Amino acid sequence: MSNMRSPEEKEMILKDYLSGTGIMEIEKKYSVNNAVVYRWLKKYNEFGIEGLKSNTGKKVGGSKGIHLRKPKNKIEELELELMKKDIEIARLKKGYNVKGVGQEKEFVTTFNKNTK
Repeated sequence: MSNMRSPEEKEMILKDYLSGTGIMEIEKKYSVNNAVVYRWLKKYNEFGIEGLKSNTGKKVGGSKGIHLRKPKNKIEELELELMKKDIEIARLKKGYNVKGVGQEKEFVTTFNKNTK
């Protein structure tokens, strides 16, 4: 079971540790692993309380699949279409066709078949 803590809770635990409470006592008192405390401490020293905010479940950057991206302008729309075509060409060069859609999609080899 994951125990998500707020940045304020993490800061309180760190302040308790920094005030002289031993790491073993911190582990027992707050049910938190010492490696986690040290990780929080490193982030806290570097970024303050902002470093203690959790990024769990939050994607950073544009790593969405190309089929989910929405082009912002005509140039991006054309670049996205070109990228899809490049992927299709690479797949065909490897000898695969797509059969079906969605969960039914499967890649079928075209080697040793007459495609004309």
